Amino acid sequence: MKAVVAVFFCWGMSTVLIDSLVPKLKVLFSLGYAEVLLTQFSFFIGYLVFSVPAGQILARLGYARSIALGLAAAVSGCLLFIPATEFREFPWFLGALFVLSAGITLLQVSVNPLVMELGDSGLAHSRLTLAQAFNSLGTTLGPLIGAAVILRHATFENMDPMRWPFLGIAVIFGALSLMFWKGQHSPDLPVLRESPRGVDWQLFKKPRFAFGWSALFVYVGAEVTLGSLMTSYLIQPQVLGVSAPVAGSLVSLYWGGAMMGRFMGSWVLSRLPAHQVLGGCALGAATLVLISSLSHGHLAAGALISVGLCNSIMFPVIFSLTLEDLGGDTPQGSGLLCMAIVGGALIPLLTGALADTWGLARAFGVPVLCYFLIASFAFLQKRMVRCEHHP
Repeated sequence: MKAVVAVFFCWGMSTVLIDSLVPKLKVLFSLGYAEVLLTQFSFFIGYLVFSVPAGQILARLGYARSIALGLAAAVSGCLLFIPATEFREFPWFLGALFVLSAGITLLQVSVNPLVMELGDSGLAHSRLTLAQAFNSLGTTLGPLIGAAVILRHATFENMDPMRWPFLGIAVIFGALSLMFWKGQHSPDLPVLRESPRGVDWQLFKKPRFAFGWSALFVYVGAEVTLGSLMTSYLIQPQVLGVSAPVAGSLVSLYWGGAMMGRFMGSWVLSRLPAHQVLGGCALGAATLVLISSLSHGHLAAGALISVGLCNSIMFPVIFSLTLEDLGGDTPQGSGLLCMAIVGGALIPLLTGALADTWGLARAFGVPVLCYFLIASFAFLQKRMVRCEHHP
């Protein structure tokens, strides 16, 4: 379990470092919001491309070898930041992020269901939320590193500082890959149940799976949108008017709220129904984004940063609620469900295009609508479960 926790931590840090790349690349290459958010598009489109193959790899190789392979692919993506910073061409950064996403996708498909299997099924929501808390620890520390190294020191003439955080993560990913490969026969690892090797698109005929897929799509899109644009939002004169490195370090509070919420949420979810907690957090997030977009100064900044606390339990609870009771279809369900993370590619692009026209505050109406859809998924849970059991 310690190695699994380390995987969550490292992939969280590697993912959130993209948030530091966004404002820096925007300045270095003189890009608009929609153009610079191609960074998030290049990373998250990988979930659409690689999720189904990842589910098939998991069904064929099992948990340990799939995780080891995913870590090795992530190492390759991190190493591609060397030529990206050497050639100083924007497409190289996009390519490095796309390859990195291949490894992270396989990790998402493999590790999340593994955590659900490692213990009492009744506590799966709580256990996955706790594991995701260590992912949030990585996303909390990542912006601090990004602000100190990438935002403060990288220039067009010297892009080397943009590679060092990713190279450090590559070393850790490589060590973890060897650890999982050597431990593939450990008796502590659950045996993956037999499942069909093809893609079972029929899962989308189940209302709870289809709605859960949509909820995960908009959740990741909203979370990535806010994290990516927060630095640019906070440096605006009508919000805080601070420098990019200061604003970038404040983004760690957004992800830190998610970390604190996941540790607390693990305890709350062991005592309250998961769908009720999810619904309350979704409505809270929508309210906070609205408050931020309609205000200015410290209130606007504080409200948006506080959304991280509401985001905290959403991914693990949506994921586990959607995969519940799939049995032998779990590997395929996990692969198809991880395709929904492509929301992190598309929704930021939509928001960025609107921000170029209307401004950031008005464009934040997109995440508000996303959170309302998540709340609908949460509060319709009981009805969907009844439909499954009594069609």
